Amino acid sequence: MQISYKKLWKLLIDKDMQKKDLQSDADISWSTVTKMSKDKPVSMEMLLKVCETLKCNIGDIVDFIPDKEDH
Repeated sequence: MQISYKKLWKLLIDKDMQKKDLQSDADISWSTVTKMSKDKPVSMEMLLKVCETLKCNIGDIVDFIPDKEDH
């Protein structure tokens, strides 16, 4: 299963925020922001901090994409 944070980046644009603003406002490390930029998994605690900061639900910032199965 793959992870996509495209919704998060679109939400930041809508809120006129940059990644550095999210990092400081949510009190998360820059390495966490970097992982999300590369669609890598981060802890649920970090996702909750982002959701609290942006006043949204987890489904508003992340998508889980099933792997395509070869037939």
